[in-house]
Amino acid sequence: MASFLEIADDEKGYDLDHFCVPRHYENDLEKVIIPHGLIMDRTERLARDIIQDMGGHHIVALCVLKGGYKFFADLLDYIKALNQNSDKSVPLTVDFIRVKSYCNDKSTNSVKVIGGDELSSLSGKNVLIVEDIVETGRTMQTLLSLLSECNPKMVKVVSLLVKRTPRSSGYRPDYIGFEVPDSFLVGYALDYNEYFRDLSHICILNDQAKEKYKV
Repeated sequence: MASFLEIADDEKGYDLDHFCVPRHYENDLEKVIIPHGLIMDRTERLARDIIQDMGGHHIVALCVLKGGYKFFADLLDYIKALNQNSDKSVPLTVDFIRVKSYCNDKSTNSVKVIGGDELSSLSGKNVLIVEDIVETGRTMQTLLSLLSECNPKMVKVVSLLVKRTPRSSGYRPDYIGFEVPDSFLVGYALDYNEYFRDLSHICILNDQAKEKYKV
């Protein structure tokens, strides 16, 4: 089973005034739940685990947009650093796919994959899917099902966050950064209707902000 850092349901988090938060978001957030520095440390460890398991193979790193772009970039930076400074190195190429399943703060239960027609290029490849957050797991299961039709050699999934929720299908990624409570999280490229991607820390969104930025 994948190791992870657990953020408890009763985690008090950190007051916003202890961190640098963009002034335009100060009234929209309850608290910082995962500071940027902790995200980076955990991402470095995930990079080491991935190199350990998949080292020696050519890997196609598939970024799930848009929420995964920050995690993807930082994870690949750590993998590149390990490639330069360790005995085991991994040839890396990158690809991108966009998956949409949310409207406001609710899952639509309809998974829309944009760019899926290009998955055929992954036939026979070792694929590392890089995701920001797994909630119900249905989005990733849909993507994995589409990918399996293209006959990749191997598929592994790394997700920065996995949410504890009664809506979960039971799916778990191969690599997990943090297991988090069933709250609506933003920051570090996780968004609410495209806002909050420009926030460095992962924070809990307050109810007023859900109304303020509602579509």
